[in-house]
Amino acid sequence: MRDYALPHHSLAPQDQADGLRRLFASSRVRFIPVVSNPHVVGSGVLLEGLCAAFAELGLHTLVVDAGESSPKPSELAQVDLSSCVDRLSKDVSYLAARGLPMRYINANGSAAQFLEAVTDAAPHADVVLLHASAAELARVVALREVRPVLLADTDSQSVTHAYAGMKWLASRAGLMVYSLLLACSPQLRLSDRIAQQISSCADGFLGAVLRDWACMDPKCPPTAPIAPEIRHLARELLMAAPPGAALEASVNASPLRPAQRSPYLSAATV
Repeated sequence: MRDYALPHHSLAPQDQADGLRRLFASSRVRFIPVVSNPHVVGSGVLLEGLCAAFAELGLHTLVVDAGESSPKPSELAQVDLSSCVDRLSKDVSYLAARGLPMRYINANGSAAQFLEAVTDAAPHADVVLLHASAAELARVVALREVRPVLLADTDSQSVTHAYAGMKWLASRAGLMVYSLLLACSPQLRLSDRIAQQISSCADGFLGAVLRDWACMDPKCPPTAPIAPEIRHLARELLMAAPPGAALEASVNASPLRPAQRSPYLSAATV
């Protein structure tokens, strides 16, 4: 990242320049959490679809891939995270990050400062797409003004896992609004039933809301036009992620808790 320090050697201007640099970065970066789902075979295609929709809007996306079956980060990640960011195209960068967010745990049990490290490592990114488990996302998310994306397909295990991720984030992080991206043909009637099932369970058991959902056929060629539903979903996610808010909230953050939850509730009620 460029250094905006004034050309003299006092420490204060350098500190001030560093603060301005971080403020500039935080003013435009949007953070979008994606709940990983190891039962979805076409999850990579779903992430590519979101990146393509963001690219149409002129945004560069950094995919931070920290899912359960994602590649492990390079050994250099501990000393130079920026060297581990692969620029796949003019619109997309990639960071293999399995287990990496948990290396940034603070004394409060929060890993929210991982977002600051990622932003510094990829200053060209406009969108950070963090693909991670619900348990990790609950420690990274430091504000409620984000909308997690659930991934699923027509397999019942994937649907159960998606709902379990929603339940975890609702109970541990107080996140109550979600989007759903399904890996299946938009013409498949089963997709409607899956979305309705998740929406009904979210509302009836968690008080949460499935705000919108879309399908993407993993068999479609990469050159296929982006479906209007994917474009709409991408715009909704950007509107739900205020630029810079996640980074600003990461300072001294603690893991979120639902405001109404009592500390005396047993684990069985979660």
